[in-house]
Amino acid sequence: MTTRDEIESFLDEYQAALSAFDAERSAALWGTPGTILSDGFVGSLSSRAEMAQGLAQSYPFYQRLGLSRVGHTLLEHVDLTPLITRIHVRWHFYDENEDLLTDGDYEYLLRRDDETLHAYVAVAIDEMEKLTKLAADKGIDLSAG
Repeated sequence: MTTRDEIESFLDEYQAALSAFDAERSAALWGTPGTILSDGFVGSLSSRAEMAQGLAQSYPFYQRLGLSRVGHTLLEHVDLTPLITRIHVRWHFYDENEDLLTDGDYEYLLRRDDETLHAYVAVAIDEMEKLTKLAADKGIDLSAG
């Protein structure tokens, strides 16, 4: 079974990669194929290179919003099998002054591969709505690319 410490280590590495806008480091935490699912999008990527490219495409959006650092709170974890764990995470998005910009919830399915946890499925629960609201509150026109 997966311990909370193992999950926290995984999330610490993921938030460090996200905070550094390091797509390759983030993609290394994913198994393949990796699937991202939300109300407005579903997609699976069959390689870590594709995952890194997809992650990197979102970085200008986050940077326009003033994101400087990402934190997390592990809200729940449930072992589904000896190798597969479901987690519910709240990501916290901070600006350069360490002020909280917004947060967003995700569910992930993690699988242990060769003693290492990898994400295989991410379900975005409310992140896009909150980031879109943040952009509107800051007067950022998201259609301007």
